[in-house]
Amino acid sequence: MAPGPATAPVEGSVAAPERFILDLYRRGDFVAQTNLVQCVGASMQMMLNIIGPRDDRSAATQRRLFQLARSLRDPTVAGNRTWKGASARGWAMDMTTLGAGPYRLDSARTLDEALAVAARAIRLTGKPVGLLVWEGKHAWVMSGFEATADPTRDPTAQIVAVRVLDPLYPRSSPRWGASPAPDARLTVERLARVFVPWRPHSRNTRLRNRFVLVLPYQPARLSTLRIG
Repeated sequence: MAPGPATAPVEGSVAAPERFILDLYRRGDFVAQTNLVQCVGASMQMMLNIIGPRDDRSAATQRRLFQLARSLRDPTVAGNRTWKGASARGWAMDMTTLGAGPYRLDSARTLDEALAVAARAIRLTGKPVGLLVWEGKHAWVMSGFEATADPTRDPTAQIVAVRVLDPLYPRSSPRWGASPAPDARLTVERLARVFVPWRPHSRNTRLRNRFVLVLPYQPARLSTLRIG
């Protein structure tokens, strides 16, 4: 979906605040995880579908992506034999090595700050963002957002809703509830129920109590060096 302001109100009605809307999702991009541990592999698969010209929804590709992300995971997680999933660090590194990046692991102190960073990244790169939900135990993809203004042009823009892909759909979690349908529009209040601060499940405590993102970014341009 092309970015732009929402449709103007009908003549004679009360004018509603104009909003900026952007959604990268296309029908067919969604992929459900094939088991209960491959949420990162499925999220990567969906992100590659969004970025690339063709959709790949095969179980073989998902497993390959999961195994690659698991092999590149944080060594503090790798040392935890009870942790069967892939790490966010492996997720970011994998997206980059596959040529879909660059991506990096990032975090924010508050939900509003995290969404502002994510929305700006989507707008500037045209690529989706990974979200570590459920205290860091599950992976979602953020494919778009709705804001009071273009966040790249107005620093005061507020994110009011997001578009998400949950690879667990159509399953549900006893603790976190039913998974939203593909490309669901969630208000910030609804997202706040599941996108909560990270709780460490390994020796790595650097991200404790922070909102964790797998973020696309634009490499800084190096200025030309002149000597003499």
